[in-house]
Amino acid sequence: MGSSPLKLVVFDCDGTLVDSQHNIITCMEASFKSNGLVAPNADKVRGIIGLNLDRAIYHLMEEKEDRELLGRLVDGYKQAFFENRLKDEHHEPLYEGVLETLEKLASQNILMAVATGKSLRGLNAVVEKHGLHDYFTSLQTPDHNPGKPHPQMAYSAMEAVGADPAHTYMVGDTSYDMQLAKNAGIHAIGVEWGYHDNDTLSQTGADHLISVADELIPIVSG
Repeated sequence: MGSSPLKLVVFDCDGTLVDSQHNIITCMEASFKSNGLVAPNADKVRGIIGLNLDRAIYHLMEEKEDRELLGRLVDGYKQAFFENRLKDEHHEPLYEGVLETLEKLASQNILMAVATGKSLRGLNAVVEKHGLHDYFTSLQTPDHNPGKPHPQMAYSAMEAVGADPAHTYMVGDTSYDMQLAKNAGIHAIGVEWGYHDNDTLSQTGADHLISVADELIPIVSG
């Protein structure tokens, strides 16, 4: 009787592990206003969460040919994020049931990684704040990979542990996560508590939709 195949679950961060929308919206507003622009509304900002920062801001800009402005907006966001992180009201809570689900997966020797549009510095801050270091075999960010929906972050996560696509799962809340999964040839699991609606997740390739975190367990354990 052969051994069970190595399984890998790759999690998105913002909107999947942690609810970071309030911080992202606040920082985006600060950056646009500091550059004399009207801030994009909250719904538009929620729609680009998951993309790497320069692509996200590009989508929100009206003057898309102004590369200098794009650079200033990116720098403004980074500065606002750094300053916001030091404030007492800075809060990026784990979604309900996430920690318990990570513990259950770890107890079953299912490997885990993160693939996010967040910077490595921002992701490390989340991991450190919530004590998640021991759960993840790798942290994949746009610092060393193309952003979503390019599949490279999934490839890098699989390569780090020797997993194959047939036994690898992408868990995320946006169309970018589902598209990444399809592009990488891995399973796509959409979470219903994040920033894109269920129809969007289904239309962009979700193989499963889960409404609470522990619904992930039977999907990846089976």
